[in-house]
Amino acid sequence: MNLSDMLRRKALFVVNHSGGKDSQAMLCMMSQLVPVEQLVVIHAELPGVEWEGTLEKVRESSLAVGVKPENILVVRAVKTFTDMVRGRGFWPSPKNRQCTSDLKRNPIEKAIRHLSKARGNLLIVNCMGLRSAESSGRAKLAPWKLSERNSVAGREWYDWLPIHDYSTAQVFETIARAGQEPHWAYAAGMSRLSCCFCIMGSKADTALAAKLNPSMLATYAKLEREIDQTFHMPTKGVRRFLDEMFTI
Repeated sequence: MNLSDMLRRKALFVVNHSGGKDSQAMLCMMSQLVPVEQLVVIHAELPGVEWEGTLEKVRESSLAVGVKPENILVVRAVKTFTDMVRGRGFWPSPKNRQCTSDLKRNPIEKAIRHLSKARGNLLIVNCMGLRSAESSGRAKLAPWKLSERNSVAGREWYDWLPIHDYSTAQVFETIARAGQEPHWAYAAGMSRLSCCFCIMGSKADTALAAKLNPSMLATYAKLEREIDQTFHMPTKGVRRFLDEMFTI
């Protein structure tokens, strides 16, 4: 990647901000490299399944580095997470993460295309806070690549992972150096933010989320029974429903 060339050509840098530590650190880092007038922050809101204060954290951290309010965009899929699960009859899984594609990536990319057209800016750098340390799959991702699928109608679109090589410690250090604090859920003990209950989260994260969000736990447990599918993948072929794991 040639960042100076992208800056010279007045590329529009779109920062995908989930409200989590990686997104926040990415924005803090990028605010030191990219002029604020070329920065746009976009958040895919997930009603009913996000942690309390997620949208506020997105706005707070964006304003803190100088992003203008009109350049902080919030998008929302037509369907909710529970609508999606109920309609499909099963939960997302690590191999079938339709929650990411349907509720986050697709609405965000649609908004970016509209933004590109509205502003007459056909050079896009779509920035995501995916890190190689998170999984073997993410370690194999190219930090910089042309998005052929989105590079149409005269548009030139790149996907960039600015903190792909960051460790977890570097993420928190970057946030602290910027004079900011991460979302309160980390101090409460969560290892990741994302959705409050996440298929990618550990059993410890699920247990803590259940303690901190009993009403959301009840919603998930009810949906499990409704579709007769467990939120967590079976262990050695044995299913465990949330209402068997926790007191609801």
